[in-house]
Amino acid sequence: MSTSTAAPPQPRYHPLWQLVLARLREFYREPEAVFWVYGFPILMIVLLGIAFRNKPVEKISVDIEQGQGAERIEAALQAGPARNAHLDTDAKGNGGQPRFETQINPDDLCRRRLRTGKTDLIVEIGPQQSGKPTYQYIFDPSRPESVLARDAVDNTLQRAAGRADAVAVENESFDEPGARYIDFLVPGLLGMSLMGGGLWGVGYVTVDMRIRKLLKRFLATPMRRSDFLAGIMVSRLLFMVPEVLVLLVFARLAFGVTVHGSLLAVVALILLGAAMFAGIGLLVASRARTLETVSGLMNLVMLPMWMMSGIFFSSDRFPAFAQPLVKALPLTPLIDALRAVMQEGTSLAAMPGRVCALLGWTVVSFALALRWFRWM
Repeated sequence: MSTSTAAPPQPRYHPLWQLVLARLREFYREPEAVFWVYGFPILMIVLLGIAFRNKPVEKISVDIEQGQGAERIEAALQAGPARNAHLDTDAKGNGGQPRFETQINPDDLCRRRLRTGKTDLIVEIGPQQSGKPTYQYIFDPSRPESVLARDAVDNTLQRAAGRADAVAVENESFDEPGARYIDFLVPGLLGMSLMGGGLWGVGYVTVDMRIRKLLKRFLATPMRRSDFLAGIMVSRLLFMVPEVLVLLVFARLAFGVTVHGSLLAVVALILLGAAMFAGIGLLVASRARTLETVSGLMNLVMLPMWMMSGIFFSSDRFPAFAQPLVKALPLTPLIDALRAVMQEGTSLAAMPGRVCALLGWTVVSFALALRWFRWM
């Protein structure tokens, strides 16, 4: 009587998770990829945070036309409010530096300096009226610093001439986390990282696999197209979550950036943004056969969002006729939602339009990629 031993059961491998694990191993074996995903965004925060850190009010450059009384005007401006002081204290009493940087020059030199941007304002001395001097201010109305210089100089000279304020005022400095440029910048950089990671980390990699005939080999395996596309998206999510958390922690420790809203809402928006741009990356790469083609398509997709979605400045700066296009870009609702939660403490339930826009882009992009994707 012969006996047979049953073969041990073979482990079942799900295509989706095997693809995710393969992508994770491939990513962490490339040090340069780890740097661009985790190190480069931190480097950008450091450089931009230092470049746009809170600074004291800059000096105002004023040219005074050469002539009788020019020295008196210069002395009045030098004795005016200090650059780092409140408006009701002067430089001598506070020990600060004078707010105005003055020069006495001939009229032609003054105008040349204003034309070339070397000075903000020209003060010319006019004839006396009723025994009092008159001043003429020459400034460039298209330059905000020139307009502000005109008002600041006029206020200082009027005070020096004896003008008294009708009501008493008090000044209070306001410098709290949430009101600085770095607080505005960090949500924009988070959105930019999600966009770049989704498009380059998914679209570029997919086309590279197509060129190397890896997709053709996947086609011969018992794997559905949806498993492959979902595996690419899930692996991208696993890359992006640590990246943005590292950015948030670094911004908190280095610059004191705080999240005024729910941290869970921020994480939810990060996951949704990563899924959305992974879907867009798959859609861009669904038909491209060369790296040049997919690079051009990704730049075409990213350029409007780089310029118009409000990464480094508010998208409200664009005119009203361009706002429908700005709001339709996928990066715009993501950055607006991140800023609303982080700076204003808004809940996700209070901005259903932005959340629905992100969900719509995610579903539509993945559905179209699933329909149009080709292996070769």
